[in-house]
Amino acid sequence: MKTNRLISYLRPGRWPSVWCPGCGNGIVLRAFLEAVDALSLPKEKVAVVSGIGCSSRATGYLDFNTLHTLHGRAIAFATGVKLAKPDFEVVVMGGDGDIVSIGGNHFIHACRRNIDITVIVFNNMIYGMTGGQVSSTTPIYHQTSTTPMGSFVEPLDVVELALSAGATFVARSTVYHYDHLVEILKRALKHRGISVVDVLTNCHTYFGRYNGMPEPYQMMEYFKNNTCFLERPQEGKIKIGVFRDEEKEDFLTVYRRLTRREGAME
Repeated sequence: MKTNRLISYLRPGRWPSVWCPGCGNGIVLRAFLEAVDALSLPKEKVAVVSGIGCSSRATGYLDFNTLHTLHGRAIAFATGVKLAKPDFEVVVMGGDGDIVSIGGNHFIHACRRNIDITVIVFNNMIYGMTGGQVSSTTPIYHQTSTTPMGSFVEPLDVVELALSAGATFVARSTVYHYDHLVEILKRALKHRGISVVDVLTNCHTYFGRYNGMPEPYQMMEYFKNNTCFLERPQEGKIKIGVFRDEEKEDFLTVYRRLTRREGAME
């Protein structure tokens, strides 16, 4: 029964997907649908916005109000959707390159404004669609098509960036920790204000192949062995969990209060 309900959120005519077999994007997509289903969010009140990239193709498969936009500009478009349709649940889906590299400026300002949207970062640590180039989240010393000797720059931490920019809900999970990911997405969708979920996902076609993990299961083992729960930290491992869950007025609430004070119409 659950599978049938989840299928109802998809556009059957758009399948099969363009994603490589075993790609983690499908896992993130299903986890999102499980969260939507668990919260009984009506399809007509959900808007999903994406930019350009492998993960950004997700909007083409979803039967919600969807918008496939420019590279790095998904958050800007989503902000406009939220301002025009404040009763909508607005979600941004995009890769690490789209959200925090090319779209980094929009990401920072959406966090500080506390726009009531959910940003799901499909963080595969590489530019997957355009040939496996190094991205801002590629771990140092790891190889890509443009850094064959290994990346020589420290990676950007999506969680730390979101926290420092003022996001009110910040979390991280992985495609290996599926049940954990579903629960985090449910909390993110329920949160009032900006929610940022950094999801470590596999691009075995490029990141994995360049770094000795050409099969999907090998990257799953990588996530299993190199992460730990926030409550039980281990030295040298990436922490997963909820880093911040703070109640604070969102952008629209503040905007409405200030415009009413000036006598402006809502």
